Amino acid sequence: MSEAKAVFDDMVSRFDADQADGMDAVFQFNMEEGASYYVTIDDGECTLGEGDHDDPTVTLEMDLDTLKSVMTGELDGMAAFMQGKIRADGDIMLATKLTQIFPQ
Repeated sequence: MSEAKAVFDDMVSRFDADQADGMDAVFQFNMEEGASYYVTIDDGECTLGEGDHDDPTVTLEMDLDTLKSVMTGELDGMAAFMQGKIRADGDIMLATKLTQIFPQ
């Protein structure tokens, strides 16, 4: 299993359905290392897919270290965005909820 896949599997295992109440969204993650994953949240369920989704709600591009730092709370996601470590396209405000939806 790749390191990126392990990070996403861990992230999905921490999914908090209460924080995602009523959410219908697709987070597309394009990693600078070349891997692409997407997380679909629909009706209180969270699933992980590999590759590119046809119609993501928000697309995030970053390197694996940045993702790990944001998901562990070592780096604030908004700060990473402002520093250019994360590039986002689509519903950028949705991206700010990642650490609430997938708490540490």
